[in-house]
Amino acid sequence: MGRRSRGRRLQQQQRPEDAEDGAEGGGKRGEAGWEGGYPEIVKENKLFEHYYQELKIVPEGEWGQFMDALREPLPATLRITGYKSHAKEILHCLKNKYFKELEDLEVDGQKVEVPQPLSWYPEELAWHTNLSRKILRKSPQLEKFHQFLVSETESGNISRQEAVSMIPPLLLNVRPHHKILDMCAAPGSKTTQLIEMLHADMNVPFPEGFVIANDVDNKRCYLLVHQAKRLSSPCIMVVNHDASSIPRLQIDVDGRKEILFYDRILCDVPCSGDGTMRKNIDVWKKWTTLNSLQLHGLQLRIATRGAEQLAEGGRMVYSTCSLNPIEDEAVIASLLEKSEGALELADVSDELPGLKWMPGITQWKVMSKDGQWFTDWDTVPHSRHTQIRPTMFPPKDPEKLQAMHLERCLRILPHHQNTGGFFVAVLVKKSSMPWNKRQPKLQGKSAETRESTQLSPAGPAEGKPADPSKLESPSFTGTGDTEIAHAAEDLENNGNKKDGVCGPPPSKKMKLFGFKEDPFVFIPEDDPLFPPIEKFYALAPSFPRMNLLTRTTEGKKRQLYMVSKELRNVLLNNSEKMKVINTGIKVWCRNNSGEEFDCAFRLAQEGIYTLYPFINSRIITVSMEDVKILLTQENPFFRKLSSETYSQAKDLAKGSVVLKYEPDSANPDALQCPIVLCGWRGKASIRTFVPKNERLHYLRMMGLEVLGEKKKEGVILTSESAASTGQPESEVPEEQRAGEPNSPDAEEANSPDVTAACDPAGVHPPR
Repeated sequence: MGRRSRGRRLQQQQRPEDAEDGAEGGGKRGEAGWEGGYPEIVKENKLFEHYYQELKIVPEGEWGQFMDALREPLPATLRITGYKSHAKEILHCLKNKYFKELEDLEVDGQKVEVPQPLSWYPEELAWHTNLSRKILRKSPQLEKFHQFLVSETESGNISRQEAVSMIPPLLLNVRPHHKILDMCAAPGSKTTQLIEMLHADMNVPFPEGFVIANDVDNKRCYLLVHQAKRLSSPCIMVVNHDASSIPRLQIDVDGRKEILFYDRILCDVPCSGDGTMRKNIDVWKKWTTLNSLQLHGLQLRIATRGAEQLAEGGRMVYSTCSLNPIEDEAVIASLLEKSEGALELADVSDELPGLKWMPGITQWKVMSKDGQWFTDWDTVPHSRHTQIRPTMFPPKDPEKLQAMHLERCLRILPHHQNTGGFFVAVLVKKSSMPWNKRQPKLQGKSAETRESTQLSPAGPAEGKPADPSKLESPSFTGTGDTEIAHAAEDLENNGNKKDGVCGPPPSKKMKLFGFKEDPFVFIPEDDPLFPPIEKFYALAPSFPRMNLLTRTTEGKKRQLYMVSKELRNVLLNNSEKMKVINTGIKVWCRNNSGEEFDCAFRLAQEGIYTLYPFINSRIITVSMEDVKILLTQENPFFRKLSSETYSQAKDLAKGSVVLKYEPDSANPDALQCPIVLCGWRGKASIRTFVPKNERLHYLRMMGLEVLGEKKKEGVILTSESAASTGQPESEVPEEQRAGEPNSPDAEEANSPDVTAACDPAGVHPPR
């Protein structure tokens, strides 16, 4: 097997951070050790202990605490989604309800500690408890708390994420205008943090920045899409490439093509994962030094590719869930050395007050797979040169080593704050990488074009890691960025690309792994589909209609999506070199019987917070009591709602409506965050189209205890409604409602052809 294909295989397989708590968190591998019925794995590995004691990464006198911590299950941690306006309400609900119920509780003889905020995470938005994930799932006393966590996670309001995994996005210091690349993004918990930071100001529906989240594994990309979708952002794009040779993209700036350089890059590389032993306990028996020796080259290639695409003045965070200096300091030292001063390590010691960490080490040794130590490259026999490389050793020159400031790296040890093990380094780019500075040789046009095409299409798409020696050769890197952009522009202009269509690349230029994606087709300005929508919802003149797209080139457009202006620019200028898995949020869905109404498209809850600022009609302001009724009953008659709501609804034509709740500051006991819901104004009733978990979220925020759901009637039972003995009224006849989805969760269906699944309003709109 060649080095390139081996690198691709390692990148797909060596990802122990898969077990980050994304939704239910953890992979099957992690669960098997706790509850799969397999023999208990003995948490011993003599080679591991010998290796790290020799490297002295643990302070003297703390080795016993270090090993004891590794043998303990990892505590459960959660993070409240920071950019949503109701983050404070969730925090209030957690503190005053669920955490109080945990006081003085014992589970399996273990006293449950009340969750505490992570001291270093801003605004008390991250919490940890001594409960392991196993106890949290299986204990009857904690069932209510567990249901809350699962439901709120699915709604995107909290993330079940390991504490140390939250550190890299914080150190990126993201601002809403930043262009961000997440190079190895799946399963996506760090990506969601980055999206939150872009949307720090909820009053701005389209931040100038965006996140491009990449992963080499096609299947994991869909996990990434699921994670990102929970945040309903128009500023996220998921792509599928080998990170070590991810294509160099271009954008249109005032009519000319320019190379896209990122302001922030997260480089959370595949690693051996010995920092995850507390949750991935099979690492105990599988750990060897060979893992890190095999991954070092791939990690360095990914970090190098990231540094190439970083803008001058930009910040890149390199991180691993490994404690091994071969994967950590050795990669950073080699990258700094080859950058020739273009990169430097940032001092971030005061950026996360409260976080305990150890400084990076400046001296280390390399152990071969059979246990032999080497202190420098000169002592490695020729027979070991394929296994051990010179970049794995610290620089020999003391002055050069001191100038690198490797002590600015952060190593998180498990026993210091009851976490997993982790390594983080923050790099700042001072100037172009040396191989991008060199002047191109005098060559003919054909050679120039050949150089530009080497930068992106076939190589990266086939998932082959770039060869560092080729990266440094003048023939590959001598061409300046301007020449690259112009050559790429010429190539594109010679093609017969359709305007506004960003489809999968031609098979000759790019091998497609996994599913073949539908194209991304932007709605033309003269499309007759849009004026009725614009008129029906009285859209503001500032509405960015050019950012609307569909996923089909033929037939009826069933769903309309929206992306930010900047992502539109990226899509339109790079469709030949990018494999895009997903982008945009759904804002409108076609009604099956839409032609009967003034507008064939109804609003989608997924994109309502983005769309709402531009809508000027069909808005009904509702009270908190109205919201409770609308979320607990499927088709409440007008008479059940307040007179103010009825007076607004009675003159509206049938069709989609916006239901808006505005908090009353004079009533501090009421819900203090605004709510925007999608609804349908029927003949004599109003219904909401809100996914189940989002319904439950709003009800909890209003202080209602959700007891269950009567699926037949489509009614959610709460602590208030359970006291009522009357049968809930329903307008839609039983035989008619049988064909309608029980929950608007169905609007999340992926296929635009399954109208009944994605369009409950269109199947049987209420009377």
